[in-house]
Amino acid sequence: MPLIMERVEQARNGTNDKVICRMPSGWAVMGDVQFLPGYCLLLPDPVVASLNDLDADARATYLLDMARIGDAVLQATGALRMNYEILGNSEPELHCHIFPRYASEPDDKRKMPAWFYDWNNALPYAEDVHGELRKNIAQLLEN
Repeated sequence: MPLIMERVEQARNGTNDKVICRMPSGWAVMGDVQFLPGYCLLLPDPVVASLNDLDADARATYLLDMARIGDAVLQATGALRMNYEILGNSEPELHCHIFPRYASEPDDKRKMPAWFYDWNNALPYAEDVHGELRKNIAQLLEN
């Protein structure tokens, strides 16, 4: 099963520990790694191959949910700004990466895409470390 489909299935079944909340267009989830604290994704439900596979209303809902997550992460973390990336090259199902960017990042990283970080050695998501942030983002999205 493709990764995005697997993660959505886990969210539906309550077995995805990174779920922030259900959104109108899908699932807000914490990233598997947290090299940028508050890194999240928006996974569509139902899963589709790309943004282009959604009708106009579903696209608008997905993009609004993406921005709402960004607003909540920005407020929860005090980040400098938010970056949004919809790629689909490695995982060919629609999903959006939502990255908080911080003034405290090293100069050689702050102005580059988040993909320049060392993902293989990044701090993995752990509920005991990141759970309060996940809950805070969820609460902000409920309001």
